[in-house]
Amino acid sequence: MKETAICIVDPHGKVVHRATVESHPEVIGRHLIDLGHSYARVGLEAGPLSPWLYAGLVEAGLPAICVETRHMHAALSARINKTDRNDAMGIAQMMRVGLFKPVHVKTPASQQRRLLLTSRKLLQRKAYDIESDLRGQLRNFGLKVGVVGAAGFEQRVRDLVLDLPFVAAVVLPLLEARSALRTQLAKLHKMLLDQVRTDPVCRRLMTAPGVGPVVALTYRTCVDNPARFGRSQCVGAHYGLTPRLYQSGETMRVGRVSKCGDTMMRAALYEAALVLLTGPRVRWSSLKVWGLAVAKRRGMQKALVAVARKLAIVLHRMWRDEKDFRWSTEAATAA
Repeated sequence: MKETAICIVDPHGKVVHRATVESHPEVIGRHLIDLGHSYARVGLEAGPLSPWLYAGLVEAGLPAICVETRHMHAALSARINKTDRNDAMGIAQMMRVGLFKPVHVKTPASQQRRLLLTSRKLLQRKAYDIESDLRGQLRNFGLKVGVVGAAGFEQRVRDLVLDLPFVAAVVLPLLEARSALRTQLAKLHKMLLDQVRTDPVCRRLMTAPGVGPVVALTYRTCVDNPARFGRSQCVGAHYGLTPRLYQSGETMRVGRVSKCGDTMMRAALYEAALVLLTGPRVRWSSLKVWGLAVAKRRGMQKALVAVARKLAIVLHRMWRDEKDFRWSTEAATAA
């Protein structure tokens, strides 16, 4: 976080320069440029600062490449001593021979959308935590909140603790904190709806069943650029919705889904699949029929994952082809 180790190697793998500089794109870029070398690749490992450093290095005219962390860790794990200095040399050697896996760095607009989504989710989760804790604590005194919506929750709790002064003195500050969280959550949710309302990509994605504003903006943010994927089928595997495969000799085992990639994206697709298959007001479509057929054969849990994977593929094709969701095979044939 504070310092970055630098290692430069020539085409034959000989180390020509080592240094440790401040972790700032201007400092790193100036240091590399002042050396007067011609760089084929500048590799940096994906991490918390990598989008900031990558953008600064590219702006400085350097051929920066952000490499995948797990792939790089697997290649460097054979080293006995784990130090930043040794890691920098290992990364430099792997960049020289081409043994690296590049990572897509999100655009600034996508990073801003992700900030909105994660901040909204944080406030929502904290509000739910307070409500759940209040329900559990009041139950110790025989006070049952029962089934009540978010709007009537506060008044219901106030009515329950009306005759218990000490409990009320403890509970009321929690209710005020919950109210403040709900107020700020409503502001962020309105910002999200305003963004979706003016974004043509999100509006197109929302024509698919089960896809609402949150899912559409999440998909828009995580994929960022549909051209990243040469085939739409790759989207499901990229976000961990395909099963693991172990094959060696005569042994072949198909495991559970890999759960690699962005967790937020995977959760959004799963929620969309759940709404699509179980929502009472969701219009029938060939995708829903297919999902219910899978549920009948393999169970609802596997069907939800299968529909989430298929939905990821369909949304990518809709985005790439700039076409709305086709509700039937007849409409697809006519198109």
